[in-house]
Formats: sequence, structure tokens, C-alpha cells
Amino acid sequence: MTTKDVADKLVNYCRQGQFEEAVKALYAQNIVSIEPEGAPVKVSEGLEAVIAKGQQFQEMTEEVHGMEVSDPVVADKFFACTMKMDITFKGAPRTSMEEVCLYKVENGKIVREEFFFTPMQQA
Repeated sequence: MTTKDVADKLVNYCRQGQFEEAVKALYAQNIVSIEPEGAPVKVSEGLEAVIAKGQQFQEMTEEVHGMEVSDPVVADKFFACTMKMDITFKGAPRTSMEEVCLYKVENGKIVREEFFFTPMQQA
């Protein structure tokens, strides 16, 4: 798959809320996932760790009220998109989150992802 193919597939999975399916289908075994300072998990290395991070996010979530994912911008081995979520986390008020998501693709699989957003204050 080309970088554009991977980008389009990831965006489609995300728009359907199928995050774990996207990881299992499109991510390399040696994936590295980077979150900003202040996020619950800063770095996750390996497919199982990224799946576990996603499950942790699901466990923290009370309800997703809405989500938007932009079309991807592709250049060379990289693509980026934005994600906006209207979400309520357990024990917290409803909030809106916006992030820029940057991905690197090698051999048809995502090998690195990095998210740029302002983390919520942890209670």
C-alpha cells in the first residue's frame, strides 16, 4: 500500500470509530506512538502497547458525543490529519478536544504516530 492508501484507510476507520481495528490492520509490530507532555502515557512502543493505550482511553471514556476527522495531507512517507472530539470522560465534564495527528509509513504500515494537543489537567 502507498502512504496515501494507508492514510485514506486510517481516516475511514477513525471516522467510523474503529480505532482498534485500524491499529490491527495498519500498524507495524514496531510502532512507536508519542503523546504530548502531560498525557497519561507519553511513549508507547510496540503493537501490543499501542492497543493497550487505546483500551485505556476507551476505559476512561464515558461517552463520545461527536467526532470529526479531516482528510489526510500526504507527503512522501508521511501524512497528517486533524481530529476533533466532543467527549465526556468518566468523572469529568463534557469537553472538546482537537489534535493534529502525524504518521510515518514504511512498507505499507504505520511505524510512528505523534499527536499534538493540549492535555486536560489530571485530577
